[in-house]
Formats: sequence, structure tokens, C-alpha cells
Amino acid sequence: MSWAALVTGLLISTAPDAYAQDAAPVITSPETAPELSAPPTGSGDIVVTGSRISRNGYDTPTPVTVISTQELQANSPANLADFVNQLPSVAGSITPANSNRSLASGAAGLNTVNLRGLGSNRTLVLLDGRRSVASATDGTVDINTIPQGLVKSVEIVTGGASAAYGSDAVAGVVNYILDKEYTGIKGDLSYGQTTYGDDDNYRATLTAGTPFAGGRGHLLVSGTYLQREGVRGVPRRWAEKGMYMTQNPAYVPGNGQPQYMPSTQAGLNSVTGGGIVVSGPARGVYFGQGGTINRYDYGDNYNPAGNGEWTIGGDWRESQHIDGTSLQPGERLRSVYGRLSYEISDAVEVFAEASYNRTRGLNWGGRQTDRGNITIRGDNAFIPAALLAQYPSLASTGLTLGSFNADYPTRQSDNTREVQRYLIGAEGHFNLFDTNWKWDGYYQHGVTENRIELTSPNRTKLAYARDAVWNADHTAIVCRVTQTGSTDPLAQGCVPFNSFGIGVNSADAVNYIMGNPWTRTRFQQDVAALNVSTDIDNPWLKPIGLAFGVEHRREETSAYTPEFAQSGWYSGNFPTNEQVAGHYDVTEGYIETLISLPFKLDFNGAARLTSYSQAGEVVTWKAGFTWSPISDLRLRAVRSRDIRAPNLSELFQSGGGNTNSLLNPWTGNSARYRGVPQGNLNLRPEKADTWDVGLVYQPSFLPGFGLSVDYYDIRIKGAIGSLSAQQIVDRCFEGNEDLCRQIALATQSNVAAPTYAYGDGWDRTTGPGAISDLGDIWVYTSNFNYVQERSRGVDVEASYQTPLDRISEGLPGTLSLRALATRNIDRRADNGTQPPTNVVGQNSGALPKWKFRVTANYSIDDLTVQLTGRGFSSGVYSNAYIECDSDCPASTALNRTISDNHLPGAFYVDAYISQKVKIAAANTEFFLQVGNLFNRDPALVGSGPSDTSSPDPGTNRSLYDFLGRTFRLGLRFDLG
Repeated sequence: MSWAALVTGLLISTAPDAYAQDAAPVITSPETAPELSAPPTGSGDIVVTGSRISRNGYDTPTPVTVISTQELQANSPANLADFVNQLPSVAGSITPANSNRSLASGAAGLNTVNLRGLGSNRTLVLLDGRRSVASATDGTVDINTIPQGLVKSVEIVTGGASAAYGSDAVAGVVNYILDKEYTGIKGDLSYGQTTYGDDDNYRATLTAGTPFAGGRGHLLVSGTYLQREGVRGVPRRWAEKGMYMTQNPAYVPGNGQPQYMPSTQAGLNSVTGGGIVVSGPARGVYFGQGGTINRYDYGDNYNPAGNGEWTIGGDWRESQHIDGTSLQPGERLRSVYGRLSYEISDAVEVFAEASYNRTRGLNWGGRQTDRGNITIRGDNAFIPAALLAQYPSLASTGLTLGSFNADYPTRQSDNTREVQRYLIGAEGHFNLFDTNWKWDGYYQHGVTENRIELTSPNRTKLAYARDAVWNADHTAIVCRVTQTGSTDPLAQGCVPFNSFGIGVNSADAVNYIMGNPWTRTRFQQDVAALNVSTDIDNPWLKPIGLAFGVEHRREETSAYTPEFAQSGWYSGNFPTNEQVAGHYDVTEGYIETLISLPFKLDFNGAARLTSYSQAGEVVTWKAGFTWSPISDLRLRAVRSRDIRAPNLSELFQSGGGNTNSLLNPWTGNSARYRGVPQGNLNLRPEKADTWDVGLVYQPSFLPGFGLSVDYYDIRIKGAIGSLSAQQIVDRCFEGNEDLCRQIALATQSNVAAPTYAYGDGWDRTTGPGAISDLGDIWVYTSNFNYVQERSRGVDVEASYQTPLDRISEGLPGTLSLRALATRNIDRRADNGTQPPTNVVGQNSGALPKWKFRVTANYSIDDLTVQLTGRGFSSGVYSNAYIECDSDCPASTALNRTISDNHLPGAFYVDAYISQKVKIAAANTEFFLQVGNLFNRDPALVGSGPSDTSSPDPGTNRSLYDFLGRTFRLGLRFDLG
């Protein structure tokens, strides 16, 4: 029995006594919990992330969620992003788990924050109010780069803030605030694993701070170590059910059957581990361990006249290869942060910061599937003699196989990202015109280097190795290219590869085929900024707040890819050095004011002028009001214009891309494709108009209670977007000739560049023909400012904190209750080519109708206990699908018919307990955190049918808890 299983039993057996807790809550707009958010006496001004203006007790009109140190500790995440991504306003963030199939994109290992599901690149990440260094060319910031042992709070502005902080704050701002004045030595050590004994992970942080020079200077150093082994394969019972979104085998257009059918015990009959014959007289023969010859059972539902690629029942297990994917990728994080500050006078302090982060993501991305497109010539020496004896015509016609190639390794990504950040700055104050002015300025230099190394088969080498024949005297099997004396360098050293069976190939044959294509991308950001603020006396009302500043930023990217890695790989095909290179400059200035008005009104306004070297000039602004008609109630509203400028990837990328499968609408079968992204130097900034309207209620008759309700409406005009490869192909099939021109073909003899473009070898009526004969489809995806997006919803928070003796004299301890919820109402994108679909409630994505988090906290003396419930409401696969069993309407690319469109919601319970003790001079705290206490399995969510879905584990890892019950045991200490 593992230690995790033992603790499970003990915890569940004592659960009724453990359901209580203390931990400081998450606070939306600090006023919702005044007892917890009020500043200590003498603490000075509060800097609220929603504004550049500092004022003691000022309440911003834009909702701000504050996560305290105690709340972070009570959830004990292995990674800071793991907790932030549980908040209801956060949806669809990139995580190592949901991006593990993105092997070549550079996203492997990233932990990002995505507010409102509008995209991580529309959420601005700040570190102490300053723009953080991006971790990828699309501008996203990896939360791993934040000094996790120093974070004292996280502030989230769930609304537009571009006028105050600049581009990318369309959905909001996440500001990580460090404890820069810490003195002493503190740290934490923890270990975690799942109830199944896997995903072992280790975390350690160590922080030291000391004053010097009589307290005028301060030195601070913090380091973080994180190692997560991950889960290779999918060793969970729920994943063994073979859940996929299949094409209904009985479906034929016009027969009234639903086209899609979420099914268990399903599999692709076009692939097996050792190969299956997919056409001709031997169709259905597959090859097993050691080359055994077997007859495939297509199941009772198989209909060769309909959609015959999916088997339901029968030998469905023969196509399963989820053992080649990562349920949870492995992670490695090493980081160090240092800060030195010195007061050179009572009015001026200078400071310098430096940090280095090295993260490594280790992904298994699924085995390489050849879905019925392996051509074997009739003289291939590996064709089993028994098969030829039964089907002698194969010697002249050859045969076509499908395989997930069990004899060579699964596709893998080893992604190493190094981020360096250096900052020098100064801050201070001066008196001018009898007014005290505050200022700060800094220069920041950041460099990110991302190295992606893949394990992948080489297309050309595999084709050479599969084409195996007998030598002249029939004594040995050789590659045909060896016998013909090919001069192609890739043909040198060719080792024949046997496509008929599992465990039938030597290590030499596998090593010849496999390789490690790699690329290295460099991203550099330089920022210089100056900010000034003051309070101007107002003889009639409160002082007028004023802030203004200027900023200049330069961002540039470059890449290096060795020539061998630029083409010819199943995974990889990285852009050449010239295809990802460019830079732009940004110069901007802003002004912000806070004015108190009669009748208990406050006005907060800001404007910013931004000039981009590539995208031109743009003005952003905000205007907000707060009004307190009675002391218990505060109303607030803000209107803002926000922007997101095109990032380096959208502007400059050309080439590279992904390889996957799509549904060929001309044949009804799957076809391999290579997606090739294209940058666009004519892109303009996205413009978003945002309304935030809400209220805060704190009844005086119930001390400690706060309620906030906020409605938001974000409309983005000219959003940057591109159609997916499947959408381009479907629209071409339906008659859009402009999109047909984005499709080309690559022949088997020339896969390095596309041939047979639209109008040259195929047309829209006949389609690209037999893809298995002509090779892969190449689909070019370009970015344009043509999408209109909208997101609407309501955020609700209620909190209550009270000493229990206030309820009944003699009751010990303090009780805190907090509930956060987001009701997503509308999220749709109109790209002008199809009616927009509201994706809210599509639990196959990341935006359920309701997402919530409820916490009960109880503390007494040095004991803290917390119980948390989190979850989301039920939904559907797609709001565009039409659910029916019979008499179904016509199924179209926009409105597919489906037999079951329902997906359930989920509710998970987490528990935490900690005990503080004094050990020598150290304040020490031991803790145990259990996630998904009742080990609730995720809902089965079928992926497919048009992508390479067979490596997927059968759930939605962006929404459901997929690891099961998890444990984290550790201690914290503080010698401060």
C-alpha cells in the first residue's frame, strides 16, 4: 500500500471532524471583506492594480480580485498557476496537460493565465506593476517565471486596463506582487503524488532577506526548485473505455441518422499497432505480436456503405494507443531571483533586480498514426508468405496498410525554456508647488531562449526503409534505394523496416528512421518607463489624484533551425531562420486622474496614446464612476477602450506548422495535412470596448459580510484570427474558392514543398483526389483583422468572516466563508464565413455556463482547517450540434447532427489542514492538502472524429479533474 492510499483512508475516516478552516480568502474589490483587506496602521497608501493612482482606502470602479498569501498556502499548489487557474473568471489557460500534443509549437511546459477565455495573449501579466518578460513569441507569459517563494499577493483586474497598463489588457490584468521588504530566512518543502502512486512531484523554495547600511539598503534572494515526474500513458480505468466522437457507421447523407455518435468501445479500424490491410482482397487482415496474422472484427455496427473508419465493439482495442501519450507531462523548474535596493537619500531609492528561470517540459505526444496511407509494393520482402499464399494477387498489386507503428517510439518533445530578466530603477518623491510628487522609473531587459527537441520519425527515411526487397541473390533483405544505389544522403545506411507486426524490427531499423529535429527561438524585450503621481489639494472635496507617464518598448525575435530539421519530419518541420525573425517598437504616454465629486461620487479616468512601428497609432481610454447612495452600498461602472497589438508570431512567422489529420469531405475519409501558418505585416491592433457595471453591498447590521455582483460586456473589433485547416477545407468543399486557394498538395516524391495548387491538378468539384496516392494536404493559415468577438457574463462573490464567540459566547476560533462564481452568458466569434456560435456551455471547451469556488475556513490557535468545493455546470459538446436519434435533418459542416450532445458538470472537494509549531527559533508549519478528496473521475469526453484522436485519453483536460485524488505533504518555516 502506498503512503497516499494510507493517508486517504485516515483522512476519509476522520473527515467529519476536519471540515473547517481559517485561511485568508480571495477578495473581489478589497471592500468586500474590510476586516481582511484594511491596511495595517501606518502602512501608507494602497496601490490598487486597477489604477496607477495610489490612495489609502480608494475603491476602484473596476473589480479587482485579491489573492492573499494565506489563501495560496491553504491550497498548496505544486505550481502557482495551478491555483490561479481554478478561479471562476479564469478559463482556457494553457497548461502542460492540455498542450501536450502541441509538440512543435513551443507551448509545451507553459503555464499561462487566460481571463474570460479570451486567450492568454489578451491577459496582461505584470510583476510588481511592470510588464513581465514574455515566454513565447505570441506574447504569453509563463507563470513559472514568477518568483513563487516571494509572492505575497496576486491581484486580478477582471476588466479592461489598457489605458493604465498598455496593450494586451483586453480581458484584464494579473499582477503578481512580491514581498520586497522581507527580512529573515523562510522556505517551504513539499512532496505530492496521486492516490494511484504516480505524478510524484517535489517543490522547494528558499528566501532570504537582510537590511544593511543601517537599514538604508536591503538585499533579497529567492530560489525555487520544482520537479514533476508526470504520468506517462493514461493508467486510469476511465480511460480504458475507448471513448471517442465517432462518425456513426450507419450514417449516409439523407437517411435520417445522426452523423456523429459519442461512443465507448470505439476505435479506428484503419490503424493497429502492427498494421492492418485497409483495402483490396485482404482487407481486415492485421498483424500482431511477432507478425501473427489475424482477422479484424469490425463489430456489429460496421457499415461499409457508410462511415467505415470507426469500429464500435469488435476489435476496437487493437487501435488503442493512449499508452503513448502523457496524461500529465513532466516538468522541471529551476529559478533564482535577487533584488538589491539602497536609499541614497531620504527622497531617492535605487534598486536592481535579476532573475533566471529554466523550465523543461517533457511530453509524450502520442504515437505516429498512418491512417490507411502506407503503400506496400507487391515485391516487398516482408509480406508474409502465408498472406501471399492466401491472396496471390498481392504480389502484383501490392497492398495498403494503416498502423500506429508500435515498433518505434511515441512522439516526444523535450522543450527547454530559459528566461533572463534584468532591471535597474529608482523611485522617490519631491515637493513642487507645495505638492508632494512621487515618481519611479526603470529599464528592464529580458531574454527568452526556447529550445524544442523532438523525437520523431523521418518521412523520407521511413519511406525508404518500408520499401524493402530481396537482394540480387535472395540472401538478405535490403532497402530498394540501397540496391539501386541512390545518392540521396538520407538513403545512406538504410535499414529495412518490417511493417507487418509488433516486435519484428531491430534497434538498428528503428534508429535509422527516428531522429531528433530541433530549433531554437530567441525573444528579447527591452522596456524603459517613467511614472509620476500626486494628490492635488481640493478645498471642497477629497484631493484630486493625478498620474502620468511614458514608456518605450522594443520586442524582437529570431530563430535558428539546422537544415536537417526544416523538412521531412512527421513532427517538427520547423521554420527556417528567416521565417521567424522581426522586431517592432512601441512608444506610449498616459495620464490618469481620480476626482471626487459631490453626492458621494468618484470619477476615475485615463487615456493612453500608443505608437507602434508596425501597427500604427491607437488611443485607449477608460472612464469609471463609483457612487455610494448609502453607507452600506457602493455602485460602480466603467467604460473602456482596450487594445491588443499583433504579436511577433502573428506578424512575422512563415513556415513550420503542425502535422495532423482532417476529414476529407470529398471522400468521407481522413487525410493527413500539414498546417502552415503565415504572418501578416499589415495587421492592426485589436480594439475592444468594455462595460463593467456592478455593486458592492456591506450591510452594517451584519459585520464581516460582503457581497459584490459585476456584469461585464467585452466587444472586440478587428480581432486577429485565422480559420482552422478543417474549416478551410470544409468551406472550400462548400464553394468558397478563395479558401480553396489556401490548399495545396505535396506528392510523396516531393514533400519538402507543396505542388498541385488549386486549379493545377485538382478543382473544387472533384476535390484533391485520392490523398493516399497524392500525399498530404498542405493548408496555409494566415492571420487577418476580420473577426468580431464578444464576451458577456456576471461575476458574483459573497464573503463572511466572524469570530465564533460573536455568534455564541465561549465558542473558540474564527470562521470564514467565501463563494466566488462566474456566470458566462455569451462568448462568440464572428469570422464572416459562418454564423457565430455561442461557445458558453460547451463542456468540450473551457467555458461552462457556471463556474464556482466555495471555501469554508476555521482556525483556532495554531490549527487551520479548510474545506473547498469547486466545480462547474453541465453542458454540451457544441451549441451548434443538433441532437437526434432518427428523422434527423441534414447534417452540415456548421450544424452536425449528433446522437447525444450532453456533457455533465462536476463538483470536487479539496481539504487542507495545517499545524503551526515552534522549533528552536523557527516558526514552523506542517500541512497536508488533498485535492479531489472523493477521487471523482472526469466525465468521458469523446474527441474526434476528424483529427488524430486515437492518442487522446477520452476527457477534457482543460475543464475536468483528470488525475484523481492528489496529496501534498509539506512544511513551511520562517526565521524572520
